[in-house]
Amino acid sequence: MSERTAPSLAKLDDLLAALKGLPAGSTKEELVETAEALRRAVAAFHMEAIRFRMHSVDRLLKPMSDAKAEAVFLEVRHELEAAGFHTRSHAAPPTSAPKTT
Repeated sequence: MSERTAPSLAKLDDLLAALKGLPAGSTKEELVETAEALRRAVAAFHMEAIRFRMHSVDRLLKPMSDAKAEAVFLEVRHELEAAGFHTRSHAAPPTSAPKTT
């Protein structure tokens, strides 16, 4: 673990705890396994795996409709992006429309 990845890994640990606390369901096991793979990718600085696993966790998490887990996932994304990791295969949409004069 490096200084660069420490905050992301800590948030991923929070995410894993939240995911493991979800009620049993058809995708819970796959979601936990994918999040664990994401943690390994971050620890290994594997950029392509990070993007792929972030997409997979996001896709699996949405149908679970768990606000706490979704909030922690957004914190993970923020920490990864703050550390310079790319978490999307494309640029994120702007938070507001650019001003035109």
